[in-house]
Amino acid sequence: MYYDTLFAISIIMAAIYAIIWRKRFSAYITLIFFLIPITICGYISQSNALSVEEAISGIKLSYQGASFLLLFMMLAIFDLCNLNLSKLVKLIFFFLACLIYLPVLTVGSGTLFYKSISLKIVDGSAEIIKEYGPFHTVFYVFLGSYLGITIAGIIYSLIKRKEVSKKNLLILLFCELSAILMYVNQHIFHPKVDFSPLSYIISEMLLLIIIRRVSLYDITESAIDTFSMNGGSGYISFDNKFTYIASNKLAKEVFPSLKELWIDSNATKNEVLNGELIAKIRNFAENNSVNFFYKEVGEKIYKININYLYAGKRKQGYLINIEDDSQNQKYISFLNKFSDRLQDEVAKKTEHIEKMHNNLILSMAMMVESRDNSTGGHIKRTSDIVKILLDEIMKDTSDDAIKITKRFYNNLIKAAPMHDLGKIAVDDAILRKPGVYTGDEYEIMKTHTSEGAKIVHKILEETDDAEFRLIAENVAHYHHEYWDGSGYPEGLKGEEIPLEARIMAIADVCDALISKRFYKEGMNFEEADKIIMEGMGKHFDKRLEKYYLAARPKLQAYYNQSE
Repeated sequence: MYYDTLFAISIIMAAIYAIIWRKRFSAYITLIFFLIPITICGYISQSNALSVEEAISGIKLSYQGASFLLLFMMLAIFDLCNLNLSKLVKLIFFFLACLIYLPVLTVGSGTLFYKSISLKIVDGSAEIIKEYGPFHTVFYVFLGSYLGITIAGIIYSLIKRKEVSKKNLLILLFCELSAILMYVNQHIFHPKVDFSPLSYIISEMLLLIIIRRVSLYDITESAIDTFSMNGGSGYISFDNKFTYIASNKLAKEVFPSLKELWIDSNATKNEVLNGELIAKIRNFAENNSVNFFYKEVGEKIYKININYLYAGKRKQGYLINIEDDSQNQKYISFLNKFSDRLQDEVAKKTEHIEKMHNNLILSMAMMVESRDNSTGGHIKRTSDIVKILLDEIMKDTSDDAIKITKRFYNNLIKAAPMHDLGKIAVDDAILRKPGVYTGDEYEIMKTHTSEGAKIVHKILEETDDAEFRLIAENVAHYHHEYWDGSGYPEGLKGEEIPLEARIMAIADVCDALISKRFYKEGMNFEEADKIIMEGMGKHFDKRLEKYYLAARPKLQAYYNQSE
């Protein structure tokens, strides 16, 4: 049962290895997983033998594993330690293994390995009685040499090789020491079963752990090697706890602090690296922020890309890709400078054109005002009142506040002087009449709203600012509409009247009441205020009342100052 169980475990280990196998795995590791089940079969044959011949077959099979397994283990460990042996040296080792195995084949027919061999059955199990020959001692010297060389290679790597994981090396060292321990136990205590197969199973388990770690630590697959050889890309990898795993030459040039790190050391303990790289990786992982940044090294500019490091489908850490982006950045810098200069020029020209455009509109409004029967200043005063009201609206943060944007705020202040442009189409005899209009004259006077909308539309037809054009047209068209629907020109009611026209209506009426005209004396602010308050919900939007009330002290001070 002991050997059968070990055989079953070895098959399971081999199956696991087959599932996780990757092309980059050492061929010697593959041979180890292939040979161990075969070797254990030799022990099963010996324990179940019913004749000396069957026992001899099992012995030859088990020694085959002993002869070649330690060789393959040594070569696999040297690969993992990056201790590259030449092909000739490997061939010599293999040739010696074959030579040392040849005397095993003489068991039963010669005395080189076993002088004699016999069999007896004890409690249903075969017990092999043997007398060792001279080459059996040579065989163990040979195996001891393999173990000694392998352990020396591991210790050398622990001391000298920063690029090799110390954890991996310690696991490998434990693997070799366990084999020695099993051998010593076997020859000192002479147990009923051989512990050599158990040492093979332990080796398989430890190799699976090593393989898993190698999959995570291996940063030089063929594609990465190609880029690295061309010098165009650098790579750095950390696990989830920022344990340093690997990097290539270019990465160390861009981040010289990497040269101070040992494999498996915590990168956060390096103050420079923690500040210039680890902090950005944390920000990427915790905040889902951008996964790249730039770093200048000499005359070159490198783009540092941060990505997750995967083993299979699981995130195991972080992979940093470094690319020389100098040419692109210089080109982008040139374009940005040119674009900034061009934008500055365009902005200056645009600002100049807008000023000319606004001055032209204001001049037209002032020209119309000069024909009106007012004492002048109506355009400026209504614009100031509109601004005072808008300031109060912008301050309101209550749940029932009227929400306006900063753009709406600026556009309405700019559009306010245009509200009476339509009066340019009204005959002077009516516009400058010093008395009260007749019915017909009043109807003609009322056309200044619709005519004003047409004039504003024509003036602003080519402008790119559609929002400003619409606000200016609405102010000119609807500033004489009443909240209760009794206004003109279209008799709009409630929120059918655009907000900009409703605000303009309060400013227009307020200044018309207070200002002196040819046909009337100006009211004081208190009298005008009473009329405006009476008009809330009838002439004016009731929702604007609280803003008017909030602005009232400023409006009163404004008109008192004007006097």
